[in-house]
Amino acid sequence: MNQLFKMATGLLLAGPAAAVAQTPVTPLTASALRVGDRAPDFQGQDAAGRPVALKQLLRRGPVVLYFYRGQWCPYCNKELSQLQDSLQVLTAKGAQVVVVTPETQDNIGKTVAKTKASFPIVHDQDFAIMKAYRTAFTVDEATAQKYQGFGVDLKQANGAAVNVLPVPATYVIGQDGTIRFAYFNPDYRRRVSVRQVAQAL
Repeated sequence: MNQLFKMATGLLLAGPAAAVAQTPVTPLTASALRVGDRAPDFQGQDAAGRPVALKQLLRRGPVVLYFYRGQWCPYCNKELSQLQDSLQVLTAKGAQVVVVTPETQDNIGKTVAKTKASFPIVHDQDFAIMKAYRTAFTVDEATAQKYQGFGVDLKQANGAAVNVLPVPATYVIGQDGTIRFAYFNPDYRRRVSVRQVAQAL
């Protein structure tokens, strides 16, 4: 049954990518930040309640910033598991990894259990970080209904009144606060490799 759910979810989750590409007007539409752009400052709390602030992190070295959709997304779980397995490749270069998600703290706990993540995962309250980094987009109602049919209630998962997800983007932020590397692909199935990120450090 679990495998069937994953397969069905994998088929349906084309919706967010299609929403970015085909919906003419939405309250939030994702658009990529570019290399050389100033990285928006942010702060939040990780799953343990510890403060996470970009300015503080940059004092110690470059920051690798990931966005993921939720514990219900098999592609996100795979990416975070691979990130955890190869984390030393990034930390050996002095980088700190921070991951941002719209999902609630309870669901972040499920993500940690599934992926063994040891890096900070920040709940993006009111999608503030996603909006600043322009990764947020509104999922159309028809797609949100399809999600619900397979047990994925985005509003409940994110503790929000609207159906918003991030493009699962990745940014490397230099100590000077500028973006040194950007991976932004509305196709949620395609993720950047840890090796590519490491080459940018």
